[in-house]
Amino acid sequence: PIGTIVCKFPQLIPVAVLPQLKEKYIISEYCIGAVGKVASVMLYSEVPLEKITTVLLDYQSRTSVDLVKVLADNFWKINPQWLPAKENFETEIKEATAAVIIGDRTFGIENKYKFSYDLAEEWQKFTGLPFVFACWVSNKKLADDFIIEFNEALKTGLNNRSELIIELQKSNKYPTDIDTYLNQNIDYNYDSAKKQGLELFLSYQAILEQ
Repeated sequence: PIGTIVCKFPQLIPVAVLPQLKEKYIISEYCIGAVGKVASVMLYSEVPLEKITTVLLDYQSRTSVDLVKVLADNFWKINPQWLPAKENFETEIKEATAAVIIGDRTFGIENKYKFSYDLAEEWQKFTGLPFVFACWVSNKKLADDFIIEFNEALKTGLNNRSELIIELQKSNKYPTDIDTYLNQNIDYNYDSAKKQGLELFLSYQAILEQ
């Protein structure tokens, strides 16, 4: 059950599952977020938003699925049919059928479809706030000393991500601008604006569940 996926030690949790956790503590100063474009959580279409009738939903991300529904209901004011996507669903983007695609599969397809909508950027346009995709969570209270050390470890890792970028650039799996993606598109600071953004998203998500 979803309520048991978090142990007393922190784990990086997609924010869409937070309401399902019986007890939860966001314990870190860091997160996976975006201020404006994130470049890897996208809605692709061959027609503009108002002409979309069907949206295929990426099976890899509950958070992205809920985010696109919140935007459709409250910002774009459209009411498409939502369908779970199957493997290779990217080939089904045609006519009035759009799709949410996330992660590595968005790399290199920026110009493949006529219309593309960055969901984090659309959220920023809608709310004026950044978006949080995942945060570090525990389901037990942790000692202050541990939290301090944990955040210092995360800080050290983030300060040395240039070494990771060099290794990723050597691989053909990632675009040459992976540096831009990890240093600019992803924003790691769980600051007050992101806390507001997360709280607002969860309130909209609660309405979706009604």
